[in-house]
Amino acid sequence: MCPALTEFSWQVRVYYEDTDSGGVVYYANYLRFLERARTEWMRALGFEQDELIRDVGVLFAVRSASLEYQRPARFNDLLTVSVRVVERRRASLVFEQRVQRLDDAGGPLCSALIKIACLDAESLAPRPIPEKILREIPDVD
Repeated sequence: MCPALTEFSWQVRVYYEDTDSGGVVYYANYLRFLERARTEWMRALGFEQDELIRDVGVLFAVRSASLEYQRPARFNDLLTVSVRVVERRRASLVFEQRVQRLDDAGGPLCSALIKIACLDAESLAPRPIPEKILREIPDVD
């Protein structure tokens, strides 16, 4: 396990395509930012999603998502998306994620709790998270 990955951050620039007609990030696009950050977190732990499907026979899917929007992000903002595991179960993980402007002490723009289920890649039935993956995920306090 890499202790530095207890909390992971990833940066994303807001493009015009991410915004509505008022130049504000469309609410559903936050889900994309959150998903990309979790994918980059997995990559930083040493796991590629396509290799997990092919070589380990598992995939991870969102089971539930709860988002709270506090302030808007706008076109051309540079955002930081954080990823932190707050619950580890046999076949699922719960992530706390935040989106905020880089170097903005004003607090998050969006906060989320995302529950991810580990699924068998063929049957899509829940299955335990493989030990080789669990070994790399930081313990939850």
